[in-house]
Amino acid sequence: MRSTAGSTAPTGTTTRREHEGRVCRFTTAERMVHRATGLLMLLCLGTAACLYLGPLAQLVGRRHLMVTVHEWSGISLPLPFLLGLFSPAFRADLRRLNRFAVYDRQWLRAVRRRRTSPEARPAGKFNAGQKLYAGWIAGAVLVMMFTGLLMWFMGLLPFISRTSAIFVHDVLAWAITFVLLGHLRKSFEDPEARLGMRTGHVSRSWAERYHSRWLREEDADDMSDRPTVE
Repeated sequence: MRSTAGSTAPTGTTTRREHEGRVCRFTTAERMVHRATGLLMLLCLGTAACLYLGPLAQLVGRRHLMVTVHEWSGISLPLPFLLGLFSPAFRADLRRLNRFAVYDRQWLRAVRRRRTSPEARPAGKFNAGQKLYAGWIAGAVLVMMFTGLLMWFMGLLPFISRTSAIFVHDVLAWAITFVLLGHLRKSFEDPEARLGMRTGHVSRSWAERYHSRWLREEDADDMSDRPTVE
């Protein structure tokens, strides 16, 4: 199969549509990476709440257990991502997330002007907001891991005080909490998007409405994959 202009699908992959009316949006590997990362993130936030919120800490107790689960769930956060790199589909999605196109700027302008029509907000497989979210959360996780290691191993970098690491870690934890709440709110506002993450498939009409450029890419790949009749 030939790669079309702007396509991130590797040459030689098979079509991702299974039947008319439904489009394969995420493979099993992509969904597993998302679920595992989400579970580890919830463990981090939940144990952090048990450590820093007094009433919750008294209710749960077992502080040493909470500290251990928090530390190891945090240090394990990159593991689903690293395992996902074995999947060509996941690597293709990373290239999509790392590429900011002209229509992404149009999407951001539409958001700023409060224009909500799909025509005003063109998008590929991921819209500009999803790309910004992915980049921000990836950077935040790295900073959280770095400051967490400084708190865990106090002599790792002696010139950085533990107080500074704790301050950055705590402030960023609250920021991640609010950003994740916004992410969850958006997902609950779009049942079809949740279905795509849960089952891997979305309706063709939804893809045409909210991710038309990605659907055109899939259609072009399908056409190029069909054998030619001589």
